[in-house]
Amino acid sequence: MDSTTSPRLTIVVPVRNEAPNILPLLEEIEAACGEVGSYEVVYVDDGSTDDTGAVLAEARQSRPWLRVLRHALSCGQSAAVRTGVRAATGTVVATLDGDGQNDPAFIPTLFAALEAAGPEAGLAAGQRVARKDGAFKTMQSRVANGVRARILRDGTRDTGCGLKVFRRDAYLALPYFDALHRFMPALMKREGYAVVHVDVVDRPRHAGRSNYGMFDRLWVGILDLAGVWWLIRRRRRVPQVKGLSS
Repeated sequence: MDSTTSPRLTIVVPVRNEAPNILPLLEEIEAACGEVGSYEVVYVDDGSTDDTGAVLAEARQSRPWLRVLRHALSCGQSAAVRTGVRAATGTVVATLDGDGQNDPAFIPTLFAALEAAGPEAGLAAGQRVARKDGAFKTMQSRVANGVRARILRDGTRDTGCGLKVFRRDAYLALPYFDALHRFMPALMKREGYAVVHVDVVDRPRHAGRSNYGMFDRLWVGILDLAGVWWLIRRRRRVPQVKGLSS
């Protein structure tokens, strides 16, 4: 990518203690995203205590399109995503989890779906099929997604998928709170944007174990769900102000 021009797409990857997964995922991103055109990748190291920082530093030596940011202490996945989006130089941002479960091969499809939907669309959201989680975790996710969809009516089957492509300015206009990334479809609609959905195939993580608490446990996300419901209920039309002629 020419360093004097802004990329078409910024790919944000939040990670915490994912050292074994970094290089395989970077290779997949590079193989998948060439068809998008110019892009950059922003890894946000959310206070890792393993070799994540060293692996990323080494990876940067041969990848001019890779940028690395670091939180001194772990602040959570939503905070890591926001740090990456704020640092992005592309007007469109893609996110995916750093454990390898999200296949980067779907990023061009999501990007194309957002562009095809026009400026009225703020988000193209991945919807996982063939889930690779265990039976209990999958059941929790289905219950949580069912309750969320019934309360928020966001028209989205699966908000837990890390694969998303969205307009940077639309994201930064959303109210920020922990777990924001789990409620993006409802909040994008709150701001007047359309949301498009793309089926994506889930995979087992490359290595290691999950490092973030799981929203899929309904009792963890219930307060956030209530808060988002309140935000939607309190939304008011923004007045359009016209100048007066002299």
